[in-house]
Amino acid sequence: MTTMNISLPEAMRKFVEKQISEEGYSTASEYIRALLRDEQKRKAKAKLEDLLLEGIKSGDPIEVTPEYWEDLRRHLKARGAERKKRK
Repeated sequence: MTTMNISLPEAMRKFVEKQISEEGYSTASEYIRALLRDEQKRKAKAKLEDLLLEGIKSGDPIEVTPEYWEDLRRHLKARGAERKKRK
């Protein structure tokens, strides 16, 4: 792991220390890592939602049936086999 030093105003330092004691974190680093992981998850979820909306708006809807999924699986398996041949 690498080290990163940050500067905080006194009020924020006290807030972090309070969170550490109240939420059961062992160190400020553990608390900050938890905040960063939560932010990464939030951004990934937002990106996924954007991509889903883009997909919904991308064209005419199609009926998704068991046959559709089977055809898609067959197509993807064939494409994967073709890629293996090229290697």
